[in-house]
Amino acid sequence: MDPTVQLELSVDRGSPVPLYFQLSQQLESAIEHGVLTPGTLLGNEIELAGRLGLSRPTVRQAIQTLVDKGLLVRRRGVGTQVVHSQVKRPLELSSLYDDLEAAGQRPTTKVLVNTVVAASVEVAAALGVAEGGEVHRVERLRLTHGEPMAYMCNHLPPGLLDLDTGQLEATGLYRLMRTAGITLHSARQTIGARAATAGEAERLGEQTGAPLLTMERVTFDDTGRAVEFGSHTYRPSRYSFEFQLLVRS
Repeated sequence: MDPTVQLELSVDRGSPVPLYFQLSQQLESAIEHGVLTPGTLLGNEIELAGRLGLSRPTVRQAIQTLVDKGLLVRRRGVGTQVVHSQVKRPLELSSLYDDLEAAGQRPTTKVLVNTVVAASVEVAAALGVAEGGEVHRVERLRLTHGEPMAYMCNHLPPGLLDLDTGQLEATGLYRLMRTAGITLHSARQTIGARAATAGEAERLGEQTGAPLLTMERVTFDDTGRAVEFGSHTYRPSRYSFEFQLLVRS
């Protein structure tokens, strides 16, 4: 049975919002809230158009909007299928692993690098250590539903905690810190965007030059010590940051 039959889909013809956009927003909401789960096949566009009293081009445009966002994919001989929901991450001091797990995204991790390196000028300044001194470098690829979502490079001061590769693949870095008795208190964070390099594109399954979200974060414990400097890149089709803005009185 077409899963969209169970959805309370409707359009307001008196609204200035285009009909295709009204439909795409309702389908996107169903995906985001897990009503349409990854792997679900949508029904025939003609039947959906007839049920809502819309033209087939309108329904096709609504679905194409979600294909362009990476939420749906058209598979030849199969149909239109839900791929995944985009993760909207609130701006708070939490780990990507915990956020994904809370959202039911079944995160997995591949550790690409787990070693000790000499601190660069940037890393030394962020962590408050001597330039050229030893720091721990961890590079990981975070996946959901088997697809890459983020590449994460983290530097930590020496001797902070035992970074076992198996544990890093089984859980999140912040969870390991908390288990080791480190109390995370605050962070300084910068968000940006840029074009993917060839290496980043290959890791994340994107085209070279594709837009990527970036995040740099220096995290401090409750004593004011810098415990982590992270530099992460994200696929914008899979990931976004969510802000809450308040008016300053």
